[in-house]
Amino acid sequence: MMDIKSVKFDCRHFRTDIPCKPNKLRGKKCTCDEYIQISHQILIIKLGALGDVIRSTALLAKYRSLFPNAYITWLTHSPDILPHDGSIDLIGKFEYKTILPILNKQFDIAINLDKDKEACTLLSQVKAKKKYGFTWEEGHIAGCNAAADRKLGTGFFDDESKANTKSYPQEIFDICELDFQKEEPVLNVNPALVNKWKSLKEKSGGKKIIGLNTGCGPRWLTRLWANENWQKLTTDLQKAGYYPVFLGGLDEDAKNKSFAQATGAYYPGTYSLEEFIAITANCDLIVSAVSMMMHIAIGLKRPLVLFNNIFNKHEFEMYGRGIIVEPTSGCDDFYGNTCTRERCCMNDLPVETVFASIKKLV
Repeated sequence: MMDIKSVKFDCRHFRTDIPCKPNKLRGKKCTCDEYIQISHQILIIKLGALGDVIRSTALLAKYRSLFPNAYITWLTHSPDILPHDGSIDLIGKFEYKTILPILNKQFDIAINLDKDKEACTLLSQVKAKKKYGFTWEEGHIAGCNAAADRKLGTGFFDDESKANTKSYPQEIFDICELDFQKEEPVLNVNPALVNKWKSLKEKSGGKKIIGLNTGCGPRWLTRLWANENWQKLTTDLQKAGYYPVFLGGLDEDAKNKSFAQATGAYYPGTYSLEEFIAITANCDLIVSAVSMMMHIAIGLKRPLVLFNNIFNKHEFEMYGRGIIVEPTSGCDDFYGNTCTRERCCMNDLPVETVFASIKKLV
């Protein structure tokens, strides 16, 4: 029987109460040649929204380049979206059984990128040599450094938000005092499902597949493009030899079914997030308003035509693969869910502009 004192508790493979992978898969014990001594303990708290979780994963490439043998723990409401490729050692859901061990652990670096009270309070209680992001002081949210304070200012005041010229990844790298070099976000992609949806290529007959994400979620309805515009874009794409595919979730299901019936374009229906990502991975280009789909397309490195009206366009890092299109008349409702104009500005985003952007990227 192995002496418990010889267990390498500081190994990246150690899993507390279950066999590590080298033991489970290859029968190895703690005298093995797969021992990796942990150099740094890093905690990242990013609970939601789902799209923000995706784009925050750009931090992983940077920290792995700086500290290859770091043990990275990530707390979130959405564990399934995070990469399961080994870049994160422990993906934890934000719940008591995960939080309690974290509060009894010493970290070298602890980061909170959420402004939720519970996330900020947690960071304030975590033991860490260095903290970045948003914490809790004297009964209110507070920044851990000047960059975090600036990010708070863009959230508190519209004029500061409008004046911002940095993308979200650049801002979070500043908050973490890191040099942003266009590090890319990463997703949890299921290769088997991606392979399954290669059937799209067969359906298209070799034509370029254009994924049309027709919704934008219920929170920011001012971003919706008119139904007749989606239908005209679809028929224009078909005439030009492309293969448009309608994409969306339950909120867009009825609309996409009606579009498919009116145009004859393909609509695969609604699926789990994992399968939705796999379908998107088989498209050659995505057209979307600012939504979760935008972040998935960027994470999959798919060319993207992005509709924007109510947000600051500088916020979006397109990694050289996208075009942002906006209404010709501008927008009066910054971060607004109700249009104050009699005619919504999204009616001033011409189909021709979107079609030309698709042609340019494809």
